[in-house]
Amino acid sequence: MTIALLLTTVGSKTAADRLAAAALRARAAACVQILPRVESHYVWKGKREKSREFLVLAKTSRRRVAALTKLWSHLHPYDCPELVTLSGRAAATYARWIQAST
Repeated sequence: MTIALLLTTVGSKTAADRLAAAALRARAAACVQILPRVESHYVWKGKREKSREFLVLAKTSRRRVAALTKLWSHLHPYDCPELVTLSGRAAATYARWIQAST
């Protein structure tokens, strides 16, 4: 069965917790993981940047990706948030749990 993973980065644990709580409350994600101390290197407004961020990963069903993307887009603290969706196959029991939870 196919599931989706929506990922983003934020600059604080508070922002990551806020995104996770909102996704679960809205049943837009079955599980959200927060990974600390990600070092991001990027170009922003013509300048090379480096920052410490939190990586936020949400497991969701394909039918709830749009709702989760819209929710996180609205709540995200960045002007141009990274909202990337990956799709893939998951073990049947895990995929069924995600479907039932979202």
